[in-house]
Amino acid sequence: MNADSTTAIERPGRLGDHTRNLRTDPRTDPRVVEALTPFGLDDNIEPAPFGPDAPREQLLEFVMAAEAETEGLLAALVDGLEPIAGLDHRTETITGPAGNDIQLYVTRPADSSAPPLPGILYLHGGGMVMCKGSGPIYARSQDELAATGLVVIGVEFRNGGGELGAHPFPAGLDDCAAALDWVHEHRTALGISTLTVAGESGGGNLALATAIRAKREGRLAAVDGVYALAPYISGLYGGSAEEREAALPSLVENDGYFMACDGSAIFAEVYDPGAEHATDPLCWPCHATVEDLSGLPPHAISVNELDPLRDEGLVYHRRLVEAGVEATSRTVAGTCHGGDLMLRAATPDMYDATVESVHHFAAGL
Repeated sequence: MNADSTTAIERPGRLGDHTRNLRTDPRTDPRVVEALTPFGLDDNIEPAPFGPDAPREQLLEFVMAAEAETEGLLAALVDGLEPIAGLDHRTETITGPAGNDIQLYVTRPADSSAPPLPGILYLHGGGMVMCKGSGPIYARSQDELAATGLVVIGVEFRNGGGELGAHPFPAGLDDCAAALDWVHEHRTALGISTLTVAGESGGGNLALATAIRAKREGRLAAVDGVYALAPYISGLYGGSAEEREAALPSLVENDGYFMACDGSAIFAEVYDPGAEHATDPLCWPCHATVEDLSGLPPHAISVNELDPLRDEGLVYHRRLVEAGVEATSRTVAGTCHGGDLMLRAATPDMYDATVESVHHFAAGL
């Protein structure tokens, strides 16, 4: 075939056409478009009104407004779903490292005669700066996981901003580490056999960082496995399009699809003021070295095809493999950031597959 007869392969997403959005991208599952259109999220996210160099008070106000909007959206997405029967719920309150209260939401199958079950320490999303583990969509996720035969412990950690802020890094991670220690110490009372640290988006960051920190502090016996979904872990959201593409192409390819890099850069600044920990893997796990990861327990990384964060999750998976860690990855096609767990009603097959993936991982440890 000569040069004149070759056909150029079009670059995906906004790399090939900067005007693309979720509605016009041919890769998007039509059900995702249908579910997001009533909220105006089939189009690209409007640019943030200022950058991460704005005064901190202004950044915190931005996060507070984003939290209210996000919590409203997430509540609407689970509105009308039938409750899941056959579960027991209770709340434990433990003392955090700063003398703060940390609520742990324990959900398990109601059959008290069941043998010990695999446990999940579940860390909610929100970019480490907003949302609550008690929010309707995260409570639903915990119920769905528990219904498969797991004991799920959700953690209400301190956020960098929003209603539970402002507590920048490492406050939220400190709370997750304290929760891990408490759950590990109370495995018998909780009726759990193994313990997987799991989370999505910002919770994926904290799940990965919790494992790295446990290794550093000689507490790795508490962690049997780690499952990170759509992890928000690079901190590289504020660079130019050229810089972002060179580092992680999905940061440009899918920028504005449900979430945008300029808003993510503001969240990153609120979590890590002045980018003082820009390359610290406890703050941004994508910067972990092979040495940091060597010796960690099995990991699973799940990413979404149309997510700006897709490539940082895949890079982390490759580094785990390079470090000799038992690691698997999956890519959920046709979905935006966290779409498989957000859109329970619209894409039940995707939702069920992700819940089953987490269950299969935890039960197989």
